[in-house]
Amino acid sequence: MTDTPATERDVAVLAAQLGREPRGIVAIAARCVCGNPTVVHTAPRLPDGTPFPTQYYLTHPDAVAAVSTLEANGVMKDMQARLQSGEEPELVEAYRAAHERYLEERYALGDAPEIHGISAGGMPDRVKCLHVLVGHALAAGPGVNPLGDEALAMIADSFRPDRCTCAVEIAE
Repeated sequence: MTDTPATERDVAVLAAQLGREPRGIVAIAARCVCGNPTVVHTAPRLPDGTPFPTQYYLTHPDAVAAVSTLEANGVMKDMQARLQSGEEPELVEAYRAAHERYLEERYALGDAPEIHGISAGGMPDRVKCLHVLVGHALAAGPGVNPLGDEALAMIADSFRPDRCTCAVEIAE
């Protein structure tokens, strides 16, 4: 994981990306090559007390849009079918390991009993949010979240972590 502290500029960029003030920032988990946040690492409990299982929140607008297109095109359903088919035991095990790692990383920040044992994105048995899986893949690096890695490969024409497409301009 590549967490770096969030600066005031990062918070301003996140607000511009999200269209609202970011909440529960622990750190920036992944950055664009230009330095802007791509994934924010979020606390397991938001400042207002709400439990929040999505600790790796995808914020880069081009990544979010590209992943939304995958979801709209039924990619989650296809991935879910692969998990349930029993034909790819290595995928099932790697996805379960991603779930366990996700939980370990969140527990290191503290536990919210309401979400104990629940990672995000449907892990370990379902695929219900590719944004979470891609956020986790970007934060953890290749080889940790297999379905996040696959989704990243699928959106490479629209978004790649090694190419800046940021449109956010923040005055210094």
